[in-house]
Amino acid sequence: MAEMDAALDRYQEVETGDAFTLQGPRLLKVELSETSVMAKNGAMVAYQGDVHFEHKGGGLGRLLKKAATGEQLRLMEASGTGELFLASQAMLVHVLRLQDDSVTVNGENILAFQTGIDWDVTRVKGGTAGVLAGGLFNIHLRGSGLVALVSDGEPVKLNVAEAPTFADPQAAIAWSGGVQTTLRTDVQAKSLIGLGSGESFQLGLSGQGWVLVQPSEGRPVMRG
Repeated sequence: MAEMDAALDRYQEVETGDAFTLQGPRLLKVELSETSVMAKNGAMVAYQGDVHFEHKGGGLGRLLKKAATGEQLRLMEASGTGELFLASQAMLVHVLRLQDDSVTVNGENILAFQTGIDWDVTRVKGGTAGVLAGGLFNIHLRGSGLVALVSDGEPVKLNVAEAPTFADPQAAIAWSGGVQTTLRTDVQAKSLIGLGSGESFQLGLSGQGWVLVQPSEGRPVMRG
């Protein structure tokens, strides 16, 4: 028994006392006490303590937007006292701290954020019905607090102000508040970039700020 315990010591829970603590690169621990968190539906892998879950609508506008986005943008609120462990398909977890700032996150890449942060579901300008089926809805977050997002592989941070910047809409996982986005179709780039919908869409980013781009067009959403 002692040998078994020693072999498992490398997986010991990481204790920091912080609200968000990474348990390795792919698992997030949330300390629940005075504040609650919003998390992507289905992201809970374990919890300890007195934790309560509630699916959130957030108003008629959000409900209508969420109905069009699919399962990947449904959120739940976790509150109570205890520890909540979150993950998404063993993807890499990244924690950002907003300080009276804003960030937009691809709906498929949001993991969790503290409830003190104001949020809304937004759509990239220029979207068409075919593009919407590809999931080009995002979560706009504004205020102060912690945000956790996930990426399929190590992302790269690009400075949007340095040069005209374009990305596959599914590969751009987050961008800062000073960045504006538009969609454009580029038939010549069809073999290089696209959503598999028969058209090639590029996400154009401009303004002052950054964009995080993952080395993937996203993982298939598993349907039950």
